[in-house]
Formats: sequence, C-alpha cells, structure tokens
Amino acid sequence: MTGHTGHTVEKIGGTSMLRHEELIDNVLIGTRKAADLYGRVFVVSAYGGITDKLLEHKKTGEPGVYALFASSDSDWAWGDALSEVGRAMQAINADVLKDAGDAKAADDFVRERVEGVRSCLIDLSRLCSFGQFRLEEHLLTVREMLSSLGEAHSAFATTLLLRRHGVNARFVDLSGWRDDSQPSLDERIETAFRDVDIAHEMPIVTGYAQCREALMKTFDRGYTEVTFSRLAVLTGASEAIIHKEYHLCSADPKTVGLDKVRVIGRTNYDVADQLSNMGMEAIHPRAAKGLRQAEIPLRVRNAFRPDEPGTLILSDRGAPEPRVDMIAGLKGVFSLQFFEQDMVGVKGHDQAILEVLQQHNIRIVTKTCNANTITHYLDCSMNALRKVERQLSERFPAAEVEIQRVSMISVIGRKLPGSAFTFKALAALNEAGITPLGMHDLARRIDLQFVIDDKDYETALRALHAALVEEDGAFRDTADNDSQAGKSPETDKSDATKAPALADAA
Repeated sequence: MTGHTGHTVEKIGGTSMLRHEELIDNVLIGTRKAADLYGRVFVVSAYGGITDKLLEHKKTGEPGVYALFASSDSDWAWGDALSEVGRAMQAINADVLKDAGDAKAADDFVRERVEGVRSCLIDLSRLCSFGQFRLEEHLLTVREMLSSLGEAHSAFATTLLLRRHGVNARFVDLSGWRDDSQPSLDERIETAFRDVDIAHEMPIVTGYAQCREALMKTFDRGYTEVTFSRLAVLTGASEAIIHKEYHLCSADPKTVGLDKVRVIGRTNYDVADQLSNMGMEAIHPRAAKGLRQAEIPLRVRNAFRPDEPGTLILSDRGAPEPRVDMIAGLKGVFSLQFFEQDMVGVKGHDQAILEVLQQHNIRIVTKTCNANTITHYLDCSMNALRKVERQLSERFPAAEVEIQRVSMISVIGRKLPGSAFTFKALAALNEAGITPLGMHDLARRIDLQFVIDDKDYETALRALHAALVEEDGAFRDTADNDSQAGKSPETDKSDATKAPALADAA
C-alpha cells in the first residue's frame, strides 16, 4: 500500500448504506475535491436488511437462507429465500445506480454470486445425503459464505456509484470468492492492499474477510468491525472512524428527550467497554482492543451531520475531573440466584455454574456473591435459562435456584465521585418512587449499576439522567469534552428517534 501517510479508515453501517444519496453528500464526497477525496479507506456493511435475509433476522429470529438451509425440516425453502435475496439486492441496485450500465453490471455481479452460492449449497446437500458426511460440520463455513454476499454486493455497488460521480474508487474484495487459499486475516488484508495507492484511489472494502481464523466463529455478525479495526492497525491509520445515523449521547433520546441528552465529545476505550457490556456497542470490544493497543483514536460520527466532530474515543484512562459520560441500561435481563446453605467454605459451585452458562452460550452482564449465594445477571432467553435451571437443580439437589426478570441501569463515566455521588443517585431513584433491587458500586469508579424492576426502567433512566447529567452540568465546555461539549444533539429528530443513543445499526 502506498501513499497512506495520515490516512483514515472509516466504517459505514448497513442502515446508513441505504441512505446512499446522503452518504455521497455528507461522507463519501461532500465538498471535497481532487486530492482531498483520497487518503480515506471505507469498510462497508451490507445494505440494511440484507444480512437478516441471508442469515436470520437479528431481532425477531425469523429464518433467512442460512437458518432454512441448516434446518432439516426446510427441504428446499432455502433456495426460494436465496432467490428473494437476489431480487432484493437487484432492487437496491435500481435505487442506488441510476445509470443503466452500472445497474446492469451490479445485477450481473449479484447473479454470479448468488447462483454460485446456490450451486455450492446444492452440492453440499447432495454430499451430506451420504452418511459419511455431516452437514453440521460445514454450517459455519456456509454461514460465512452467505454472509459475505451482502458486503460484496454493497462494496461493489458503492464503487460503481462513486465512479459515476468522478471518484477513482476501487473495489477491494476480502471475501475470498473462488479463492482456494486459507490466509490469515492479516495476510488477506495485506495481499489485497499490496498495490493500492491510497493517495489517488478510494478503496471500498468488504466488511467480511475470509480467513482461516473464521471470524464468524468468534464474532458472528460483529465481524465487520473486526475487519475495520485490523485494517486500521495494519495500515497505520491516523484515525478510525465509524459513521452512524445518530450521535453518541448521554442517554437514549427516545426515553430522556432530545432536548435533554448531550453529545459525548470525548471519552476513552474503558467507557466504550462498559457500554458494550450494556449491549450498546460503539465498537465490538475485541475490535476496540486492537485500536487501543495501537493507540489509534476512534471517532464515532453522525454520518448526516458532517460539520460536527462526533465522539472521540482515546486510549487514556483518566479525565481532568469526575464526569458522567452516559447512563445506559438493559431491559429484560434475568437474575439467576443460586442459594446453597452449605456452600460457604466449599469450592467448585461458581465454576460449575459458569460451565453450564457457557454450555448454553449465555452472556453474563454482571454477578454478585456472598457466603452461600451466587447471583448472575444474564442477557438471554427464558428458554435457555430454564435449561440452565434444570441442569443446576439436577447437579445440586440441595440448592435453591430462583429466576427473576429485571432491568439494569449503569451510570458510566470516569473518576466517578464517591459516596456523595452514590447517595445522590439513590436519592433520585427514591424521589421517583423506585426502590433498587440491587446495586453494584465498584472500587474503580468507572460505573455504578442498579438492578431495578423491569417496569421502572424508563422512569429510572430519566431520573438518573436528570440528577447526574442535567443538574450536575456534567458536560461542561472543557477540552475534555471536545468542541461540542454541553450541546444537545440538534439534529433532525429522525436521527435521534430511529435508534437508542447507541445501538447496533449494522
């Protein structure tokens, strides 16, 4: 890769990709001309909704091509679903690419990829009809191959769109299509960028990268951010940028109010990790790790407010003064309380519980314990939790296992003050008529967590934000908060109401 001094690596999520005209005006081109267009690498997600059709719907679980193919009861329904994906991609081509020649080139690209995948899956089905071959042994590869279609399509179409606007865009395909090699992720990226001249080309890169590490095995649908992060590290980017549809704010504007939340001007990777734990990722924690270790700043920007700097996330762990960055939470969390009277002084109970939770791939938000009780707060389905309950009851017949649906709210910041701050938070909840079911106040002073009744979630969020952000003036206009400290996110309201202050738009 040449001409890359001071370049940025930037990621665009799938929902933003659908707003292609605004992306051209605000992110990809804007007011830039000539050389100012370059020195930027863009990693793109699949267009919004396409990955749901290829795999399964992220929120509802409605089966896509992969889920239908993996199901022994689906027969050939997956083939119809794959055809539907092809039609959906071609509809996007017609919307994005106004030039007939460009649209035809994109349609031909989609047809070649879709039919190639179809042939592969038919052959695999036939092979696995023999007893010596097991379909489940190949499902991860199938999932990766299907997922790669979405990013390849969006990157190819975006490249055509940019060329039509006079930009020297270059399609960089990391998906390994018809490539029988098995490189590492680093090798895949380095090979693809070997002859890219970033000073005179704008690389449009697939968010999926085929490699022997099998990204989906570890990150599932978070692979785009891993590709983005590793690309920034390997090319020595001066800054990594994620473009979202909204600002990173002090709370969910849908709950607290657009006029009350504040844009976070500057924070650090430590805070970003706490946000991830609350299910609100600025970036996948493993992707953030690479940027943090390489000391590459991460900027989260509103893609449709190009004049605003967004949120800068740095490697430093301090702050000039105590401050609250965000109040976030999780609704519908389950507390799993394990009580065993004779547990005190006996080792092994905690490890056994963790083994069962891991077996069912259940995410632990946090946990507490005392002499004879261990409580885990879990982000999972009730069905999975019932299986855990049965296994623990069988293994420890003298134990009492109780399940309760709760919510968690976390006050996240840096150098959070001591007892007076905690008392103020408790007073705010008390004034709102809320009695916490539990509280976690850790020594590092990075977050203060409250367990509350599920029905009290919105009320608690508003009460804590009013007391700890609005009243305290936690977003004073200091260098620590960048140039937009103290400002409310004065966007059109669609930006703030389409999603929480920080939720996955990819």
